[in-house]
Amino acid sequence: MTFYDIISIVVGVLLLGIAFMAINAKRLINSVLFLSALSMLAVVSFVLLKAPDVAITEAVIGSGLVTALFVFTLLSVRGRESQ
Repeated sequence: MTFYDIISIVVGVLLLGIAFMAINAKRLINSVLFLSALSMLAVVSFVLLKAPDVAITEAVIGSGLVTALFVFTLLSVRGRESQ
């Protein structure tokens, strides 16, 4: 077993674990944070698969833009609930 195989297995197990935690999170903001971490681990897995263009796209769109959109939406909804 090579070092590459070990890293791939560790990243795969972490992907499954964080996905499970995102689904079972009690608070919605925790679920969004787990989703962001899941997206960053997907970037790592794309780099391991030697797909840097897909990794960059996932980092920008999946981790950055989507997470920011979810957080701003949650803040907007919570602001309206208190009024």
